[in-house]
Amino acid sequence: MSRTLRAQHDCFSLIRPFRIARGTKSAADVVTVTICEGDTIGRGEAAPYPRYGETIDGTLAAIEQVRPLIERGGGRIELLDALPAGAARNAIDCALWDLEARRSRRDVAAMIGGPALHAMPSAMTVVIDTPGAMAREAALLARAPVLKIKVDANDPVAQIRAVRAAAPRADLIVDPNESWDRSLMEAMQPVLVEALVALLEQPVPAGDDEWLEGFTSAVPICADESVHVAADLAVVARRYQAVNVKLDKTGGLTAALELAQAARAQGLGLMTGCMVSSSLSIAPALHVAMMSDFVDLDGPVWLREDRPGGIRAEGGFIHPPAAGFWGTPQE
Repeated sequence: MSRTLRAQHDCFSLIRPFRIARGTKSAADVVTVTICEGDTIGRGEAAPYPRYGETIDGTLAAIEQVRPLIERGGGRIELLDALPAGAARNAIDCALWDLEARRSRRDVAAMIGGPALHAMPSAMTVVIDTPGAMAREAALLARAPVLKIKVDANDPVAQIRAVRAAAPRADLIVDPNESWDRSLMEAMQPVLVEALVALLEQPVPAGDDEWLEGFTSAVPICADESVHVAADLAVVARRYQAVNVKLDKTGGLTAALELAQAARAQGLGLMTGCMVSSSLSIAPALHVAMMSDFVDLDGPVWLREDRPGGIRAEGGFIHPPAAGFWGTPQE
């Protein structure tokens, strides 16, 4: 049966600016892959990340390089060898999972031997702003079980305290996005304890984290930029207590499941994260989220308009997409 692959750039406007330590975005730029086999269609999405040198054009070009492999029937295992971890491989890998689920009439949960998807708490993000503005945003989200605070090196003490005061019951994740150094990390320890922070995500640059091997943090530290695939764990496990699994970093659900299982085997905590993206990126990540301690999949919440049938967020919980959206049998 003939197979065709199509890739395109899609752009989703945000409801408000998304500010983190390394910049601000007002739109989610993604690459959507569609693989057609007969009358069956599989879809996948990826969000190229400039932090890793990725662009929309570069991702589309990488996908084009493996088009012959995919169109002649190449599968997820062949794809692992054909492309490195990253956005291009993610979009294709997830499209292949979707295609297989629809053709086999089994959903992805059954394919991987995992539980059926259900609503789960997801961190709601409070982006960088003045402490007062962050407190107001946190107050609006105070019913959410988990909040994620984006900070940088400018005023993290006031920002964290402001959010904690506005949302006294929420679990807090603090994410400096690599903007701290060792001296600030050490100075922040009492504040993290005072604010009852549950997890500190990638506080220092991935290329300057060796010293964490001899550092005892007051709260668990989660690797994000420092970990991409399972092979990274040999080093990461000596420096961090948890890892953030993102499909755009691992290069798809196939490698994400491998990373999550390997991290668990080493006794590491698990977080499932995402880029700012549509629900088509989030749907496959939900299967990793089901085995995670922390879930941070609120990317679509920031969109003015998501893809029809996508996830629904309510009270700090995310609900799986509508039947037939992704990874479910062909109707």
